[in-house]
Amino acid sequence: MYGFKYHRADTVCDALQALRESVDGKLLAGGMTLLPAMKQRLARPSDLIDIAAIPSLTGIRRAGDDVVIGAMTRHAEVATSPEVNRAIPALATLAGCIGDPQVRNRGTIGGAIANADPAADYPAALVGLGATVHTDSRPIAAEEFFVDMFETALKFDEIVVAVSFPRPQKSAYMKFPNPASRYALVGVMAARTAGGARVAITGAGPCVFRSREMEAVLDNAFESAALEGISIRPDGLNSDLHASAEYRAHLVNVMARRAVAAAV
Repeated sequence: MYGFKYHRADTVCDALQALRESVDGKLLAGGMTLLPAMKQRLARPSDLIDIAAIPSLTGIRRAGDDVVIGAMTRHAEVATSPEVNRAIPALATLAGCIGDPQVRNRGTIGGAIANADPAADYPAALVGLGATVHTDSRPIAAEEFFVDMFETALKFDEIVVAVSFPRPQKSAYMKFPNPASRYALVGVMAARTAGGARVAITGAGPCVFRSREMEAVLDNAFESAALEGISIRPDGLNSDLHASAEYRAHLVNVMARRAVAAAV
């Protein structure tokens, strides 16, 4: 690990000031992605701005039909939250299958989405449920937030403060996990919302994406049998030592059908 300056922010304003004054500063939330990268010398930030002590960034609350989750809220808190389990049980299920207990008790929703790991679970929840990411300066629709592999729409001096999830009519998340890391080889969030069906896929490609073809047939009949004839092309999907692009394409349909069956 390379040397760096450490800052512990007490407010969002403190964090923003430290970030803007640094040469190449990074925000430290749960550290589940950033710290391992630093240990392997794959990342070399000049400054680490620890935002764990900012009270305004934690907590889960209802705002009308939306569930609002603070950026520093741990995965374990989302998984066990009575509010989340009542309003969007699929989101609680997703949070409960992230990594292992150690990861769930350290990792945060804000850190998970800001890193935009292609195999992370939360991107499927945000896009599949039509969530909105709230930063210190603006709201960003989930589909505009995730840009590419490890790339988001965040500006260098912008901080995620919360994520709001509209309550769907029905939803479920299913994933095929890597047996070692528990990252998703393929994960699918299927939801029926007031605006129509949504199917968001993580793990399969460089970035979370929607299947418009699946959504179109589910708009007519929200049932797993409707997806049986749909195949996902492997072009552009991830291929590595864990799974080929063709295998991931097959898993997308399998996980999507399981998700819809669980939702109904």
